[in-house]
Amino acid sequence: MPRPLLALVALLAACSPAPPAPAEPPPPPGSQTAVFAGGCFWSSEKAFENVRGVSSVVSGFAGGTEANPDYMDVVRGRTGHREAVRVTFDPQVVSYRALVDRFWRTIDPTDPNGVFCDQGPSYRTAVFATAGQAEAANASRSAAEAALGRRFVTPVRAASRFWPAGAEHQDYAERNPGRYEAYRVGCRRTESLRRVWGQAAVT
Repeated sequence: MPRPLLALVALLAACSPAPPAPAEPPPPPGSQTAVFAGGCFWSSEKAFENVRGVSSVVSGFAGGTEANPDYMDVVRGRTGHREAVRVTFDPQVVSYRALVDRFWRTIDPTDPNGVFCDQGPSYRTAVFATAGQAEAANASRSAAEAALGRRFVTPVRAASRFWPAGAEHQDYAERNPGRYEAYRVGCRRTESLRRVWGQAAVT
């Protein structure tokens, strides 16, 4: 989230309590999950929502040490969490490896401090992989790094607890298309991604 929008969110948060995280339905039988920190979770959410085989994408936080992290504490770097998404998918339709392959092309994996206009500890990128996912995640990383021809700094990290963000952050691009488009254009996401990945970019 760019700084002007962050300031607006801070003002609104000071005036009224944030809505709680929405109640989550049980995952479909046989489904699996993948967790990606890709900078602004609004953009990460949008990048996976329409993928065939994906049943849900939830915005939240991963990688920190505090329970029930508060959004403003996260973005101010107080909890060690990163903005992330949890992708629930049917492995019979789309593989975990395919999702990781897609993830790289939604970010600049050579930037150690965030994604384009979203910079700082909470926007740093990562793949959070379970023990069973780590081999596929690292193989995907190596292949994408070779394809790009530049050294990746985005790590594959051990999975940690994922905390859903509040209701106001879920399905943000779908519920607020005008505001999301203003953010996307202002951040120059499409142009920036294409400078990194060319036509392979997921914009």
